[in-house]
Amino acid sequence: MRSMWLGLVSAVLLATLPAKAQDGYPAKQVTVIVPFAAGGTADIFARMVSNHLQVKLGKPFLVENVGGAGSILGVTRLAKSAPDGITLGLASTSALAINPTLYGPKLSYQPDRDLVAVAQISVVPNVLVVNPNKIKARTVPELIAYLKANPDKVSFGSAGVGTSQHLAAELFQQMTGTKMVHVPYKGSSQMLTDLLSGQIDLAFDNVPLLLPQVKTGQLAMLATATPKRAAFDPEVPAVAEFLPGFEAVAWHGFFVPAATPKPIVEKLSGEIRAFMQQPETVQKMAELGAAAVAVDSEPFKAYIASETERWKKVIEAANIKLE
Repeated sequence: MRSMWLGLVSAVLLATLPAKAQDGYPAKQVTVIVPFAAGGTADIFARMVSNHLQVKLGKPFLVENVGGAGSILGVTRLAKSAPDGITLGLASTSALAINPTLYGPKLSYQPDRDLVAVAQISVVPNVLVVNPNKIKARTVPELIAYLKANPDKVSFGSAGVGTSQHLAAELFQQMTGTKMVHVPYKGSSQMLTDLLSGQIDLAFDNVPLLLPQVKTGQLAMLATATPKRAAFDPEVPAVAEFLPGFEAVAWHGFFVPAATPKPIVEKLSGEIRAFMQQPETVQKMAELGAAAVAVDSEPFKAYIASETERWKKVIEAANIKLE
């Protein structure tokens, strides 16, 4: 009787144990590679998700910042890691949809060969801002008219050649038939300093970086680069209202090395997507100027392919070359 009772208790306990105890994943600490410096928006996103995974799966998920070379160093490190689920990484638009065209075969990783998409977690709106003391236009049509009347006399800044900020402005020029002077920087913070001081005239960049200066009147926000008006301020028009089809957003997602077992990919994807749909997560992401999304592996992979093709056309049309 006693052995029967003990067997019943054991069966109940086994049935109620979390999945991690049954499937054994993860067996040890997981490293989460973030190919950007600590403290930025992407780093905050990664730490939010890592904290959730640590609680749910019962093992440490330790964020390691591996910045440099426009995120190439960190993504390369991820791509060359063992495919055992013990290394997870965050990556974004530039690393996955721009660099393959920009660097070609010289790129130290190839997304479709070396990485497996786990889940997309965010879309971060880019916005078009101008220094109000340098550019008097306050609408997209007014800016287009000014640019056409002053070819090559207006400068725009970016976080570097081939970055999403650079390509957003190139796409704008291609769709409007205007010409501006590109001033690349080694990062958005340096670009912002010169934009505020009037060394450059305008920029496309992520809303979390620019919104504080817009609120103080140091910068004038003309439009968002989202397909429709962004939730952070529905009063601000989208560029697409004047240039149908215009879109230049940043996005982030999690990846593992190629050949990582499918059950691990599915488990991580499910946990991450569940977290991104929690009301608290959605609210926190909105406070950071981003939209929380929860896109599974396969549709995320298809989205990356479409983004890669779209930016390839922009890069080739602008004849962008790395020195």
